[in-house]
Amino acid sequence: MAGRRRWSTEEILDTAAEMLRTSDDADSFSVRKLATVLGTDSSSLYRHFRSKTELLRAVADRILVAAMDGYHPEGDWKQRITSLALRLREAFGQQPQLAAVWGRYASGGAGSRLVMEEALQALRASGLPDEEIPARYHRLAVLIAALIASEAGVSTITSEEYEQGMELFRVAVLGADPERFPALTHFARDVRPLGADRRAAFEEILAAQLAQIEASIGSPGTETA
Repeated sequence: MAGRRRWSTEEILDTAAEMLRTSDDADSFSVRKLATVLGTDSSSLYRHFRSKTELLRAVADRILVAAMDGYHPEGDWKQRITSLALRLREAFGQQPQLAAVWGRYASGGAGSRLVMEEALQALRASGLPDEEIPARYHRLAVLIAALIASEAGVSTITSEEYEQGMELFRVAVLGADPERFPALTHFARDVRPLGADRRAAFEEILAAQLAQIEASIGSPGTETA
């Protein structure tokens, strides 16, 4: 009898990525399910990855690699960081289930190094003192990962769930008791739900963070903690 096929690491990652792309969320993914799809047993996959977390990190890192493919720094340091962030947003927008994985577990692969290198290089080009750059980088990384994960969470819901959420939002906002919620009643017609204008919100929040960094350059007693 012929033995079971031996799958390469790249083939395993390809299959895992496709399963995650069509699943509801990364939590429902398992090495056992992946092994079933590949027609093998879990133990053979653990020769490539020591755990589910390690496998998910590897899949997420491939998204970072893809996001950086063909990337060339252009513009000033703020434009470089904005371009980098938007590339990551677009890449994880096509695989939203992995955005939370990236934010939760991070990644230590080639893609992660490419992203970190460009962000750190851009911050050095800003004129920040070297001793301030790691803290500033960390703030940016947390912000970008949180924004991407938040948007990805919204994008994975079904159209029916979205409409239900919009109806609940309208009831909560437009039906608020004006005596108990005077501010909400006042702004009810203009308050936007979380799912509205996500790209604009992403860019504005990021721009505000970059403006804060720019304002701190050269300022005495800059607080980076």
